[in-house]
Amino acid sequence: MTVIVGLEIHCQLDTATKLFCGCSTDYRDDPPNSHVCPVCLGLPGSLPKINRKAVEYALRVAKALNCEVPEESEFARKNYFYPDLDKGYQITQYDKPLAVCGYLDIEGDEGEKRVRITRVHMEEDPGRLVHKGGADRPKYTLVDYNRAGIPLIEIVTEPDLRSPKEARRFLNKLRATLEYLGVFDSEKEGSLRVDANISLAGSERVEVKNITSYKGVEKALTFEVTRQKNAIRRGQKIVRETRHFVEARGVTTSSRSKEMEQDYRYFPEPDLRPLRVRDWAEEIEIPELPDARKQRFIEDYGVSPTHAATLTGDWQIAEFYDSLPADLRVSTATATWVADTLLGELNYRDMSIRGVPLDHFKELLLIRQAGEITEKAAVEVLRTLLDQIRDTGTCELPRQCIGRLGLFVIAAAEEGADDPVTAAARQAIAENPQAVADFCQGKKEALNFLVGQVMRKTRGCAKPGDVNRVLTSLLSGDE
Repeated sequence: MTVIVGLEIHCQLDTATKLFCGCSTDYRDDPPNSHVCPVCLGLPGSLPKINRKAVEYALRVAKALNCEVPEESEFARKNYFYPDLDKGYQITQYDKPLAVCGYLDIEGDEGEKRVRITRVHMEEDPGRLVHKGGADRPKYTLVDYNRAGIPLIEIVTEPDLRSPKEARRFLNKLRATLEYLGVFDSEKEGSLRVDANISLAGSERVEVKNITSYKGVEKALTFEVTRQKNAIRRGQKIVRETRHFVEARGVTTSSRSKEMEQDYRYFPEPDLRPLRVRDWAEEIEIPELPDARKQRFIEDYGVSPTHAATLTGDWQIAEFYDSLPADLRVSTATATWVADTLLGELNYRDMSIRGVPLDHFKELLLIRQAGEITEKAAVEVLRTLLDQIRDTGTCELPRQCIGRLGLFVIAAAEEGADDPVTAAARQAIAENPQAVADFCQGKKEALNFLVGQVMRKTRGCAKPGDVNRVLTSLLSGDE
């Protein structure tokens, strides 16, 4: 059964004020209904005024998504009754959107794939419902209008996606693009919400709402694909409906029958003039986007395509890497350390690279590059510093940490001399007679075991080459 998915992505534009009034958009830590005015509350006699910066941000997005900007776009009233919609209608765009006919290239299930963008349009965010007493059966519901009027762009794709994984890859690529443009902050709560339209070829389409995370999109679609396939196998007919994703349970639940466009009684917004911004769109310059930056990392720094994709998939990570000294950026070991080691440790701690002091990380890399610590010791230092940042918000200098933990490289002396590496090797030989016997019988893998024992005894501070040399010499009877 062919899976058919199209997405409707709502992204909050990171402007200082709302779309049609001067109220601040920085509402998240403030009391409910403290960022409101007669305009965003829809009080009689109030008139909207378009936010120029929001239009500029929307045009940046349209240009980055390879869209066409029509000669004229128009706002409309979308009429429906819901408590979070204070005016009884939403100011949005309908038959004359800001931009149309774009695309975004992603890594699909079968190689590179072009996902068509139907339209990009602007609209205002509704308020937020706060359910008291449980989301499924709340005792009552409160409304916070701080969010009402926040500028949104809605990005609508064609049904070109063929799996939940492709949908997630598309969202990750889109998020990165928006962050590169400087119009969107993914770390703000509620900044991105997704409605997914999903069907199996030959069956009715279902819309899944209330998806607020990138992982959630894949989970919701995976559940819905399974649900629809099972229903069809039982001979049931898929009903056109709206379903909600319950993230805590990982399931979708039926909400209501799907509204049709005529149900919303769209008509042109009488208080706002049409937008004629095609010439302005042509003048707008956009920064280096993920694909271009990936190619530059490959060509200029010698980064592998896999690591380049990881390093440029998030704007903050790309900026972090680009800020390292040139002699570090051109080292493949540095790319591996950032893309694999650093990001792996951050993901394990659920931390953002935003909290990593660049100077501290640079110092650690330079110490490691100079051979003052081993790879294993460098990882231990990194973990220690990240734990300090997570727990206290700050950390000690890498060199100070290395000295405190005693992790500087222990060098083996010349043959015949006594040093910590040789002492550890003698101890390992004495404690593991079977491994020594295996080595003497020609089982070279026994040497690897003994090397591991010495490294453990030296806390990973001995150079593996030194350990091999000392052990081989001792086992061969040269000392």
